Amino acid sequence: MRLALDLLRREKQEVARFSDAIRKLRDEVRFCDVCCNISDEPRCAICREPNRDGTTICVVEDIRDVIAIENTRQFKGLYHVLGGVISPMDGIGPDDLNTAELMLRVQTGDVKEVILALGTTLEGDTTGFYLNRKLNEHRVMVSMLARGLSVGGDLAQADELTLGRSIADRKPYEQGRK
Repeated sequence: MRLALDLLRREKQEVARFSDAIRKLRDEVRFCDVCCNISDEPRCAICREPNRDGTTICVVEDIRDVIAIENTRQFKGLYHVLGGVISPMDGIGPDDLNTAELMLRVQTGDVKEVILALGTTLEGDTTGFYLNRKLNEHRVMVSMLARGLSVGGDLAQADELTLGRSIADRKPYEQGRK
């Protein structure tokens, strides 16, 4: 409603440019043939980047997760966008996601590690469990993102599950890196 009212207040030429931009977005933006990320070419910019580590694939739920991980500038591998998570309550099963494409990449490529970067929800955990089981058939290392307290977090503000996972997944204290 707010968008419609705002557009009614704008000049006709501005609304026409906006409309053309939306039409161009719909007509020209597609999904990458390799990783299912958005792209304006058959292969996205990340898949085309020659310096990426093709032996490591980070599996994410959607395109926003790719953007978030890319913003960290810490990951140098490739991605695979599932397009959602398994959610039986919503009628979404593994065949409704881009899981077959992931298995094909693992079977036909030089993939050594698959990182499951899925949300810490019941659906994310279910999807991770399913993918881990399927990926283990292909003898590829499967890892997941660390879970626990956020940097700058306060123990009193953490929920019990997060705090419990932080304790269970603790790691040795590192004395200054050299």
